[in-house]
Formats: sequence, structure tokens, C-alpha cells
Amino acid sequence: MDFPAYLATMPMHAITEIHGEPGLLERFRLEIRAFDAAARQRLTEALDLAAELHRDDRRVREPYLNHLLRVAIRMMHHYQVRDVDVIVAGLLHDAVEDHPAELAGPDASGDPSQAALAALAARFGPRVARLVAAVTNPAYDPERDRHVQYREHVAASLDREPWARVIKMSDFTDNGVGVIHTVGPKVARSAAKYRPLVPVFRDLIARPDTPLSAPVKRHIFAQLDLAEERFSAILDQAN
Repeated sequence: MDFPAYLATMPMHAITEIHGEPGLLERFRLEIRAFDAAARQRLTEALDLAAELHRDDRRVREPYLNHLLRVAIRMMHHYQVRDVDVIVAGLLHDAVEDHPAELAGPDASGDPSQAALAALAARFGPRVARLVAAVTNPAYDPERDRHVQYREHVAASLDREPWARVIKMSDFTDNGVGVIHTVGPKVARSAAKYRPLVPVFRDLIARPDTPLSAPVKRHIFAQLDLAEERFSAILDQAN
């Protein structure tokens, strides 16, 4: 498939709409050219594993892999992340939550999530596993509101892991700012879930230990403003 010369500068949701998964894969390949050969091999291995684990998963109108690609590309392009562990964890950030048994393998025993994290650590290193663990949702108490528990988990787990904030922020941007690319009842559900997280992320990103440059932080704050505008349009005007 032929892609335009300006693919490297196209907004990711535009690539998604026009070129689909092949376009995002090509954009990913363009982004990782900035890395050395060993890093490119490791990133490609993580992408291949993500593609295999999520091969049958979908997000409304698209393959789930598109979301994982956008999360990784956003970190490399917009956040200027060059830490390979962080990008690998971004590609695999939903692997333990969505496919623990498959990731852990048929011979694993005990808690599937812990076995899956152990498998990640063995393959990509303990730091990758720790970052994935920080952005993996725990089992929720069915007696309490899931959205409240989600916000509590995000605030607590990201407080301890500055680089996990970067992964989760890219994930939030894809889900929150990208809510206008969703259709059906999920639009309002997503807006209600994510809107209370806007001030949480503002605080986390503003912290001195969040490992991003000042221009990148300003870019993220603008994205949070945009997310709030979209949540308001969805939720406030509906009422």
C-alpha cells in the first residue's frame, strides 16, 4: 500500500480514518527509525506480541491494535519519549488486563494477572512489567461505583510511577480527546468515566518528577482543555 509523504505529520485519527491499521503500522515504523537497531527490534517484538494478543479485539469500529499503536506513536512523536521500556509498556498496557491467561501461557499457575506480569518481566524486563502493572485495573468491588474505584486506582498507582503517568496520559488522550471518534452509547459513557480524571491528570503531569519537558507538558495541558470541552459538549448540553 502506498502512503503519502506527509504520513509522518498527519494526526493519528486522520491516519486511522483514511489508511486504517496499515497506515498506523507504517507511521509506527517511521517513528522507530529514530532508535538504534536493538531498540527497533525490541519495539517490533512488543508490537508483534500486542498484535497477537489483541488479534480478535475491537474498539467499536476498529481493530484494538489501532488504539495501542496510537498510544505508542503519541508518546514518541508528541511526548518525545525515547525510553524503550516506556514505549514497550505502552504497546502492552492492556495485555495483562485483557489477556492474562494467554500471556502467561498454558503452564502458568496461580493468579493469572501475576503470572502474566511475570511472563512480561521474563520477556521484556521487570521495569516493563512494573509499568504495565501500574496502568492495569485491579478487580473492583462490585458493591462500589466502578468509576469512583477507577479514579482512585489511577491516582494511587500513578502517584508512585512517574513514567506510568506518561503511558496513562497517552491512553487517556486517545480515549478522552478521541471520544468524538466513537459512536453510539459509548460516547456518553466514556465522557462520564473520563471527565473527572481531567483535574487528576493536570496535577500528575504538573508535578516536577513527571519526566516530560515543559513544552510537552504545555501540549498535554492543551489536550486536557480540549478533552474537557468535548466532555462538556457531550454531557452538559445533553442535560
